[in-house]
Amino acid sequence: VQLVESGGGLVQPGGSLRLSCAASGFTFSDARMSWVRQAPGKGLEWVSDISSGGSFAYYGDSVKGRFTISRDNAKNTMYLQMNSLKPEDTALYYCAKGTRGVGPRGQGTQVTVSS
Repeated sequence: VQLVESGGGLVQPGGSLRLSCAASGFTFSDARMSWVRQAPGKGLEWVSDISSGGSFAYYGDSVKGRFTISRDNAKNTMYLQMNSLKPEDTALYYCAKGTRGVGPRGQGTQVTVSS
């Protein structure tokens, strides 16, 4: 299993970013996937899950209505569109195989929300 996140960066409050997760080494289209994050000095926080076909998505309360998870099984890639970003969204974001971030994860991509 190999997962590579990208798309992080520095953004002002209220801004947007789209994270990508490129997957290989397994049958991506059969796998439920998730995003989790870890803020400085805090534990891992579940962000979102998506079903294998992409029809079902689930979100943590802190991001519901602002973030959208999606996937393109033809490209073996998952996405996280993040809108209305807040300073408390600052974290290292990981994609993971499986739900709730309990499976193998990538190295993460840093998102910093600051003015």
